[in-house]
Amino acid sequence: MTTPLSPILSPNGEGAQMPSPDRPIVIVGSGLAGYTLLKEIRKRDAAVPVTLVTADDGAFYSKPKLSNALAAGKPAAALAGASAEKMAAEQNATVLAHTRVCAIDTQAQRIRTDRGELDYAGLVLALGADPIPHGLQGDGAADVLAVNDLADYAAFRAAIDGKRRVTVLGGGLIGCEFANDLAQAGFAVDVVHLGAWPLERLLPQEAGVRLADGLASLGVTWHFGRTAQRVEHAGEGYGVTLDDGATITTDVVLSAIGLRSRTRLARAAGLATGRGIQVNRLLEASVPNVYAIGDCAEVDGVVLPYVQPLMVQARALGATLTGAPTAAVYPAMPVVVKTPAHPVAVLPPTIGAAGGWKVECGDAGVCALHLDAAGQLQGFALTGAETGRRDALLKALAA
Repeated sequence: MTTPLSPILSPNGEGAQMPSPDRPIVIVGSGLAGYTLLKEIRKRDAAVPVTLVTADDGAFYSKPKLSNALAAGKPAAALAGASAEKMAAEQNATVLAHTRVCAIDTQAQRIRTDRGELDYAGLVLALGADPIPHGLQGDGAADVLAVNDLADYAAFRAAIDGKRRVTVLGGGLIGCEFANDLAQAGFAVDVVHLGAWPLERLLPQEAGVRLADGLASLGVTWHFGRTAQRVEHAGEGYGVTLDDGATITTDVVLSAIGLRSRTRLARAAGLATGRGIQVNRLLEASVPNVYAIGDCAEVDGVVLPYVQPLMVQARALGATLTGAPTAAVYPAMPVVVKTPAHPVAVLPPTIGAAGGWKVECGDAGVCALHLDAAGQLQGFALTGAETGRRDALLKALAA
């Protein structure tokens, strides 16, 4: 059940300590990373004390489903799989909802929240990420929405109720998924994207163009090579002014220009941070008994804001926290873009990998293989019907 936070505690927490009711494992964050880790701990140890602290209501939901729930007719309430109380009971844990962590004392192994203090034996930061500020000007800029959690999604659904036109800022993974979902649900969608094609950091041009064409066939209007500058009220809607002076008339503006790992709390506590909270393959931060997973974690220099890495991290850390130190070792993890208008599966080559794309375009899709100088497969990008080759290519990579 959800319990009030009791300010307590033991005088000194320095050094490794066994979890106890007064000094549990503390997970900060109730997103997919936090709850998945809790479940992984419970698979291995039914009794070790665990407290999950979250600033929101603690309801469990799958964030990746937010970008394709509209066409499926699912309101925000239908996406909440379980309440905080239910999760606490099922996982034999304490869930402290509506509790914001204000500071971490890494010497005393104690967190300070807006409801009191709590000691920890091990602290896991599963803080997630924030939308990158859009930086727009104009009297309608404050009305631009972003969807980063279930509450945001509820606000977005309320905003588009009875409306017809939505402008999406950003043609990355989330922007494309929302564009597909909105267009499929009957909205007129404009997408403003700085790149020359969508997902240009992941896809070769031929694959990106095919994805753009697929979304255009649903009615999506693309504005490539452009950025939005201003949002002004215009009648009952808005006018979005682009950097070339063109204006898009719209009812709702949704920003999907990217996410930034939440590092402020860790940085203030003296933990090493970069693009995320810096951890090693054991998910250990730069001070003892503090860990980070999910979108806020920079593992060996890389932030991987996708579901599969999160699952790998949660399994590894669950084992570590229950007595079996385990490194997060990633298998080949393709990214699946939820764009039914033209599906995409991509396994990018590792950063800095030499080689290039070998692209084959057919009527039903694109198969792009990233090969090194010796012809060895390093990654792939598949679109349309070619996504059916994903498993075979994964086997080829593993061979």
